[in-house]
Amino acid sequence: MTYAIQWVRSLLFLVAMYGGMALVGILYAPWAIVSRRGALAACRHWCKLVCWLAGWMVGLKTEIRGTPPTDEVMVASKHQSFLDIIMIFAHVPAGRFIMKRELLWMPVLGQYAVRIGCVPVNRGKRGAAIQKMLSDVESGKSFPGQLIIYPQGTRVAPHVKVPYKVGAALLYRELGQPCVPAATNVGLFWPRKGIYRKPGRAIVEFLPRIEAGLPRDQFLPQLEAVVEEASDRLMAEAGSPKPAE
Repeated sequence: MTYAIQWVRSLLFLVAMYGGMALVGILYAPWAIVSRRGALAACRHWCKLVCWLAGWMVGLKTEIRGTPPTDEVMVASKHQSFLDIIMIFAHVPAGRFIMKRELLWMPVLGQYAVRIGCVPVNRGKRGAAIQKMLSDVESGKSFPGQLIIYPQGTRVAPHVKVPYKVGAALLYRELGQPCVPAATNVGLFWPRKGIYRKPGRAIVEFLPRIEAGLPRDQFLPQLEAVVEEASDRLMAEAGSPKPAE
């Protein structure tokens, strides 16, 4: 019975979440059309709304640790569900994402993603996709702020091992900016698929930055080590320790 009640609460939360997306998108549209600041404000306010709704509707509290960056950096984060996207964007002043191209066709979300300067990537053509991503990032340098990338390239369930892709290292070199790693445990509460949301405390932790200029063969292993270690620590804190290998 408890599971059924939580499932219904989760369904109502999702209805409120996406209904809120439509409402915020419409209300902010005039400002967003004329100014990127309007689009950023709309997205950030919706993300904060979702975190608030999750807390009282399904008992899922959100917590940010570390210091969210406010300067021009690359943020390289563990990606477990839509919630880590929401939490990161809610706490950086001018975020934009490397995102899969299919999301551009989603109502409201796709239009705002374009307006804030997100970089769409066709993941089906790996070599061409990397070159297109680098080209689009170069042409989008007029969008100052925090470029957010998920170096594993997709959502990864807790404790599942997926290698970090070379695109993150190439982007780090192309930007010539520091990288702020970010770890999370959100997948324990908000899964990649399905309706059910589990009560608990979802955490995103911004880690000490990796300064610009490291060679690729140093940057990528360092990034993977710090993000995976911190994510394992956060999941263990939430009661899900890393399985023995």
